[in-house]
Amino acid sequence: MAEQATGDTGEDIVPLGDEVFAIDTRMAGYRGITSSYLIRSERPCVVEVGTAGSAPVLRDALHSLGVAPQDLATVVVTHIHLDHAGGAGEIARMFPRAEIVVHERGARHLADPSRLMASARMVWGDRLEVLFGEMAPTEATRIRAVDTGDVIDLGAGRTLTAHYSPGHAKHHIGLVDSVTGDLYVGDAAGMYTPYTGDLRPATPPPDFDLEAALASLRLFGDIKPQRLMFSHFGAVDEVEPTLARSVEELRLWVETVQQSHSTDGDLDHAVALVRERVLERYRPLPAEVPQETREILDLLGGAEGNVSGILHWLDRLEAERAAAGRETAD
Repeated sequence: MAEQATGDTGEDIVPLGDEVFAIDTRMAGYRGITSSYLIRSERPCVVEVGTAGSAPVLRDALHSLGVAPQDLATVVVTHIHLDHAGGAGEIARMFPRAEIVVHERGARHLADPSRLMASARMVWGDRLEVLFGEMAPTEATRIRAVDTGDVIDLGAGRTLTAHYSPGHAKHHIGLVDSVTGDLYVGDAAGMYTPYTGDLRPATPPPDFDLEAALASLRLFGDIKPQRLMFSHFGAVDEVEPTLARSVEELRLWVETVQQSHSTDGDLDHAVALVRERVLERYRPLPAEVPQETREILDLLGGAEGNVSGILHWLDRLEAERAAAGRETAD
C-alpha cells in the first residue's frame, strides 16, 4: 500500500498526562473509530497500531510527538485482529528498532499473515482493502511473544505488564502501566462510543466465549486500574461502573440471542431481536458524525457481527454437549 502524507495531525492527538498520548489512527480515513496510544517514556512504546492503511497516520503522529524512526523501542498489540494489528508489519518497517509484542497465540500470524488475510477476505470481501488494507509480515526475529505476567520495559523503572484476557479472541492481552495504573483493554471490555457514552460488547466469530469474556472482565476489576484505555475509542476514567456496564451489556446481548436460538431462529431472526430489544437502548450518534464513520462503527460493533459470534459460540456449546453425551453413552 502506498504511503500518503496525512497533513496536520493536531486533531488526531490527545495528551492524557504522564507522557501518554491517544492517537486517532483514522481507520479508512475517518476519525473516532480506532485509538493507538504512545507512552513517551525513556523507551517509547506504542500500544495498538490500527490497520495497514493507518500506518502512515500513526507514523506522522509519532513524528509530531518527537519520536523518530530510530527512537521507538516497542510496539504492543492487544490482539491480532486487523483493526488493531493490521499495520504491525508496516510500522515495523517504518520503525526498524522497535520490538513487536503480541500474545504467544498470535505471534505466528504476525510473522506470516497469509491465513489471517485469507480468513478476513472471506468475511469482508471487497470491503477488505478499503477498511483494513493488506497486513505485511513482520520479521520473526523482531516479534516477542508474551503471556500473563510478562513485563515490557519502558525505561526508568516504568513497565507494562501483560494479562491474558480471552473471550473476545484467544490471542488477547490487557496491559497495565506501572506508573499511571492505566489498563489497555483492547476489545475485551467492548467498544466505547465517546460520542454518546454508550458501550457495546465485541463478540465476533470465531473465538467469542462468554465464560472466558466474563472471567477477563473480573480480572480487569481485580486489577483495579485507574483508567480504561479503549482501542475503540479513547480513555475512560469511570472504571468500576464501566466494567459493570461491560458485564451487563454482554449478558443482555447473549440472553437476547439465546432466546432466538432456543426457538430455532436463524441469524436474521436473532439480529432482528437484538435490534428491537437491545440497540434501541443506545443513544443516536450526533448529526455531525459522518455517515461513513457510522457505517464503519456498525460493521465493527453492530448487530450482525456480534450476533454471528454469539450464535457460533452457542453452536459450539451444543456440539460439545452432544459429544460429551455420546462419550457417556459409550
